[in-house]
Amino acid sequence: MRAVTGLLAVLTLFLGACAADAEATGSPFAACTALPAAPSPNSLPDLELPCFTGKKQVDLRSLAGPAVINLWASWCEPCRRELPVMQQLAATAGDRLTVLGVDTGDGREAGASFAADKDVTFPTLFDEDRKLVNAVGGINLPVTVFLDATGKTYVNLLPLDAAKLTAMVKEHTGVAVTL
Repeated sequence: MRAVTGLLAVLTLFLGACAADAEATGSPFAACTALPAAPSPNSLPDLELPCFTGKKQVDLRSLAGPAVINLWASWCEPCRRELPVMQQLAATAGDRLTVLGVDTGDGREAGASFAADKDVTFPTLFDEDRKLVNAVGGINLPVTVFLDATGKTYVNLLPLDAAKLTAMVKEHTGVAVTL
């Protein structure tokens, strides 16, 4: 009996560790721990959303600009074309600009699989209930929110290609990039 109890305890610990590792490695996205915090609230909606990679809640009002926040979903056809351009922006801009995704109205598995297929790795939040897209007045996806260094936002409700995104990043954040 004692051996069975000990074996069950070891098995439980092992399965728990595997589940924790699966949650940590089951996401293609970077952690949200390095998101810059603003000294005062910005003009984003007063929402907290969970980071896709774990249980950390991100307060959108405390995010420092300049930043580009892209709301997308795996089932959204225009998002399938736009999300790789956002990844290119994240890779090109480096630490001059925060690029943050928000998987919106989607399932976690579908979002992670889609992002992995598209090699998307920038930090991403999970918004299953569409709170942010509703708060910014979006109806369809993708939606892109630009946040400048002063905390002012601009919401774009149409899909973006590389040329449009480059121009809008410069206009609404002041950061010059070439995609």
